Amino acid sequence: MGVSNGHTNGKAVLYARVSTDEQAHSGYSLAQQIEALRDYASREGYEVLEEVRDAGQSGATLSRPGMDRVRDLVAGGGVAAVLAQDRDRVAREPAYHYLLRQEFEEYGTKICALNDRGDESPEGELTDGILDQLAKFERAKTAERTRRGKLRKAREGKVVGTHAARYGFKFNTTKDAYEVNQEEMAVVRRIFYMVGSEGMSLRAVSNTLEREGIPTPKRARHWNRSFIRTCIRDDVYKPHSFEEIKAEVASTVATRLDPDRCYGLWWFNRLGHKVRQISEPSTNGRRYRKTHNWYEKPKEEWIAVPVPDSGIPREIVEAARVAIAGNRRPARAGRRFWELTSGIAHCGECGWTMCATHSASTKKGCTYAYNYYRCSNRDRYGPKACANSHKPRADKLEPEVWGFVSDLLKTPDLLRAGLERLMEEERSATHGDPNGEAEVWAKKLAEVERKRSAYQDQQAEGLITLDELRSKLAALEETRDTAHRELTSLKERRERIKHLEQDANALLEHYASMVPDALDNLTSEERHRIYKMMRLHVNMYADGLIEITGAFDGLLATQRGVSVNTEGTSSSTATSRTSRWPAPGCTSSTRR
Repeated sequence: MGVSNGHTNGKAVLYARVSTDEQAHSGYSLAQQIEALRDYASREGYEVLEEVRDAGQSGATLSRPGMDRVRDLVAGGGVAAVLAQDRDRVAREPAYHYLLRQEFEEYGTKICALNDRGDESPEGELTDGILDQLAKFERAKTAERTRRGKLRKAREGKVVGTHAARYGFKFNTTKDAYEVNQEEMAVVRRIFYMVGSEGMSLRAVSNTLEREGIPTPKRARHWNRSFIRTCIRDDVYKPHSFEEIKAEVASTVATRLDPDRCYGLWWFNRLGHKVRQISEPSTNGRRYRKTHNWYEKPKEEWIAVPVPDSGIPREIVEAARVAIAGNRRPARAGRRFWELTSGIAHCGECGWTMCATHSASTKKGCTYAYNYYRCSNRDRYGPKACANSHKPRADKLEPEVWGFVSDLLKTPDLLRAGLERLMEEERSATHGDPNGEAEVWAKKLAEVERKRSAYQDQQAEGLITLDELRSKLAALEETRDTAHRELTSLKERRERIKHLEQDANALLEHYASMVPDALDNLTSEERHRIYKMMRLHVNMYADGLIEITGAFDGLLATQRGVSVNTEGTSSSTATSRTSRWPAPGCTSSTRR
């Protein structure tokens, strides 16, 4: 490289950085920085050792591939200066500047930026330090102004368009409100109906959508069950009445809404997000990755923004939420699906759930797998917690249980009678008229609020003492708690009856109409779903007896084989408690 002053100041490393993906993609800013640094190095007589670029890297961290390369070059020796166009290209934090300066000085290297204001004197360093702090303050001030602007926009009832629109919606032309995307919203409505009305599991929903070739929101290969779960829980799809919206938004926002319409709620400022970039050693040197930490902020910091109604009935949304509220992932021990986990199989001695247990051993080159159920109470706390040491083999127990259930499905009249019995038991648990009882408790709550206000007015006028007020308010609080508790109980009971009815329809209309061969070919996941719909409860006792209850009359007791008929009555051998399941055996698999 030509030098204007006729001599060289040594070797220099040119460093350029851009922080946004857009700048990194265009490359214009990087090219402009490198060109300016080349001109400066030529004028000052530096020999360029290497040009290092950090594309799309934040200056808030030193974990950058380009910066690591610069530090390696400096550590190798012979580098007189590291040149950057601006000081914040090297680092945005003054502390990082100080760290790099101290590190580079050990190798006789200095950091030079084209916008340096001082020299190498203490006064010059102070000047540059002040400028760094001012730049940091200005960046923080800009970020705070941006944050306040977004909050103000959300409080005005506008969607802040810094995200991808929720699936089923799209942004308007000004990108400050949602509009319904009819094609996507049709898929969302179907998801809610499949879960809330048809009783399908999240896995069954995703399989159905994939089988029908419906594209995912991001055009991925598979529908993610976590997306479906998040979708069901999102208030943006739940219809809210005008009164509910009015309680959440500012009065100026409520005046722009139609009192006769329903709206969804998009929450702004609900989640906080922290991103850190880190570097770590790998087989190819170093690997760079970003860590994302999402956390939920306190409810009082959330801001509600009304959006158009999704068109999904509220009862379907609530039914879908109830359906996934108690979801528990079935065990996957041994890389198999355990049909009787997730609240179906229980220990008959202590009542705890039975857990899946898998172990394997290798003998003479063959691997032997052991899969069995055991009491989770005993498994966790030892023999003193539960005396049930019985461990039925999964490969024998699961087919026996399915054999009994499939017989029930092949006799729909018996199944229908059992389902009707379960629903009648739920209805009979509510004495009198449930709707009338709910209305009574609602009136009681309103009365409590009126009395509270009246007592406070009396105390303010000196008609009762402060101690009397406390006593009266305490009694009212107890009444209010009772009313809330009873209303919640009534609501939950109605939801249970509704889901029982939905499951009964699905069992009788779909599964009970299958031909026997189709029933026998159902997967373990589908069998598990049927067990949940039938409210199946399997008790396993220490002496080997297995009892099954659910959507059918009577009680089944079984051991080696299911010795019951389709009428639901157990035979004489089934009630015997003398026989036991075989001890856990082994199955040979291919050599590893």
